[in-house]
Amino acid sequence: MQQLTTTVLTGLTLGMVYAAFALALVLIWRATRIVNFAQAPMAMITTYIALVLIDAGLSYWLGFVVALLSGLVLGALVERFVIRYMVGKSEINAVILTLGLFIVIHAVAALVFGARYRSFPAPFGLRGFQFGDTTIALTGFGVFTILSVVAVMVSLVLLFRGTNVGLKMRASAFNIEMSRLLGVRVGRMLTLGWALAAVVGSLSGLLIAGGGLVHPSYMDGVVVYGFVAAVLGGLDSPAGAVAGGLTLGLSLSLVSGYVGSELVPLASLVILMAVLLVRPGGLFAHVRERRV
Repeated sequence: MQQLTTTVLTGLTLGMVYAAFALALVLIWRATRIVNFAQAPMAMITTYIALVLIDAGLSYWLGFVVALLSGLVLGALVERFVIRYMVGKSEINAVILTLGLFIVIHAVAALVFGARYRSFPAPFGLRGFQFGDTTIALTGFGVFTILSVVAVMVSLVLLFRGTNVGLKMRASAFNIEMSRLLGVRVGRMLTLGWALAAVVGSLSGLLIAGGGLVHPSYMDGVVVYGFVAAVLGGLDSPAGAVAGGLTLGLSLSLVSGYVGSELVPLASLVILMAVLLVRPGGLFAHVRERRV
């Protein structure tokens, strides 16, 4: 029973980490109809910015806020000066471009920050809560991670369903020319979508780094699992991204705990293939784009 509890709680925290990255992918997909594979190295860069400030003696929370603001600026700049030139062209061009950005940002980070492993602090305890003689595998930082991801999910749902800005972002993603005819400033909406997605991505980078080691490739594995989580839940659904992250995190934690950690990558592939075969739009997707 103790092992099951530990495995489930570990999967819960891990699932929320995947969900954080999946939310960034969902946001940029809903805002621009692009899967941004450069999201991971962009988040890595902002995490390093926070680490530089923290190592300089400034508070964790100042570094946290600066990292999020850096993500906002970085996302806007990438859209305005790189992705903007792909507007109106085949969507696959933009996806390939993000893969190129993935490589370039990695190289720049290694040159600027170095390739060695560096410790990143956590704002809350990394020891499990203790009840009597029993210690459960849920830490203060794990609770912070869960609450942060839930807050982001709720914010995105409210943005897309309850605000004019969210509606304009979705309209710009679906049909650029029609949106322009209706008076929507499409360029601004696309820039805003990339900027907000980069903020969420920066948050995921900080949550993944907390209490661990960072290096230019520390986010690479999260790209795969975060993408699988987003596909599981449906790329159009923020709530689905969280549900997909939790489903994936719990599943992989059970595989690791009871079968073997070496089978975790294979298990994620099997889960992805099963969902794509049974429900290609994602387990929690409800709305489909209409094409005339």
